Amino acid sequence: TAKHGLEGLSKVVALEGAPHGVTSVTVNPAYVRTPLVEKQIADQARTHGISEDEVIEKIMLTRSHVKRLIEPEEVAELVLFLTGPASASMSGTSYPIDGAWTAY
Repeated sequence: TAKHGLEGLSKVVALEGAPHGVTSVTVNPAYVRTPLVEKQIADQARTHGISEDEVIEKIMLTRSHVKRLIEPEEVAELVLFLTGPASASMSGTSYPIDGAWTAY
């Protein structure tokens, strides 16, 4: 998948960039409340004849233990932290924001 490819690229950048002070990480959010996702929700509700809330709960977030969409600000806060001095040694890793989706 595209995310897997980006994770591989990030690891190579982390390894090859380390001697030059370059770090690289990936941030992997699940469904973020964006205009695109909102449109997908509405489309799925029409297609399946169910409410938008049911689309979110029963279709989109079936594997998420935190049954809500991720807000863009949550992703932004993580990215802000990862670009700051407290994360200077964090490199070659992946940070999911997925409501425990990947905890399975």
